[in-house]
Amino acid sequence: MNKFWIILSHTYMTKFKTKSFLISTIVSLVFIFAISNIQTIMETFSGETDKIAVIDEAGELFTPLEESVEGATDEMDLIAYDGAEEEGKNAVQDEEYAALISLSIDAEGLPEATYFANNIAEAGEQSVIQQQLQQLKVAAATQQAGVDQETITEIYSPVTFNKVALDDTAKTAEELNQARGIVYVMLFLLYISVITYGTMIANDVATEKSSRVMEILISSASPVTHMFAKIIGIALLGLTQVGIIIGVGYSLIMSKQNELTGGVFDYFGIQNTSASVYVYAIVFFLLGYLLYATLAAMLGSLVSRTEDVQQMIMPMIFLVMIAFFIAMFGLEAPDSSFVTVTSYIPFFAPMLMFLRVGMLEIPFWEVALSIGILVATILLFAAIGARVYKGGVLMYGRSSSLKDVKKAIALSKKE
Repeated sequence: MNKFWIILSHTYMTKFKTKSFLISTIVSLVFIFAISNIQTIMETFSGETDKIAVIDEAGELFTPLEESVEGATDEMDLIAYDGAEEEGKNAVQDEEYAALISLSIDAEGLPEATYFANNIAEAGEQSVIQQQLQQLKVAAATQQAGVDQETITEIYSPVTFNKVALDDTAKTAEELNQARGIVYVMLFLLYISVITYGTMIANDVATEKSSRVMEILISSASPVTHMFAKIIGIALLGLTQVGIIIGVGYSLIMSKQNELTGGVFDYFGIQNTSASVYVYAIVFFLLGYLLYATLAAMLGSLVSRTEDVQQMIMPMIFLVMIAFFIAMFGLEAPDSSFVTVTSYIPFFAPMLMFLRVGMLEIPFWEVALSIGILVATILLFAAIGARVYKGGVLMYGRSSSLKDVKKAIALSKKE
């Protein structure tokens, strides 16, 4: 047991001190800091309000357009321009104005406009102006047709559509939106972590084999002890990194909770999600990691060169990607039969059962059954993986085929 802890602590400290770990952690914290200060950053980069010159040839369109645009956005300032159109174009080219709009009335008595700018890549401004002009056109057309403006407003107002769940245990629309956001974040975290740390384990094993260090290691500790010490050591490393990121992120967001209201933060439901969702997130995160980490260690033991690692673990990465894509589909249809069935498949359960738990009210026995199947699969993979690892670490030479699993098991029997 002493050898197990020595290998575990060595694996943890060695990876903890690597530049890649420190840089990735710092970059993640910078990203979290940027997200928590997103409103301040956006205001800083928004700069001054764009000044847009407007030539109103009709003499009656500028005022209603100005009022309409002011109600839609505060990033544009329409200014009545008294000069000729050519003078206005020159002013835009000299960057006195961001753009020039020429308003007129067509033969049918409806408004039309021409937009002049140094480049027309800024679709946002053009879209806002076009939408507001469209409203003016509708108002003018209905007035010509003798239709009352209040009637038009009533026609275009959104239909009242109330959603009521008859099942008392079902979540409300607001709860679903909040759950969808936090589940989305957790799925991304699980997806990235499994691939990152699983690949790290496989690369670590292959590196030790390529340097012949493995021969010394397995002479002092059994391959099985070495495998599980490495898996748990990197698991603790992953938990350390994720814990730092979540801890700092939570502290920053809570310190700015009065500022970060509405928009994306309401969507992600950071403050209103139940504690059980986070508990399930930790459970499925750990189980998902153990499943794929065991698989990664087994596959990593089959190769002798780090160049072959990516090719060998590609099937594992495909499994993670398939689970993630199904989960993305499940965010919009969490109660579909497809998602329900696949949530019991061990390779997909960490993401899909967590998705269902977060967004639906499902019986506890379903969660327990999925966790039970997942745990049984991990134990089975651990038993098989230990034998493959035991023989695989003794295999040298070019190896990039899953057929070598049989050879590794045969070597383990000779031990």
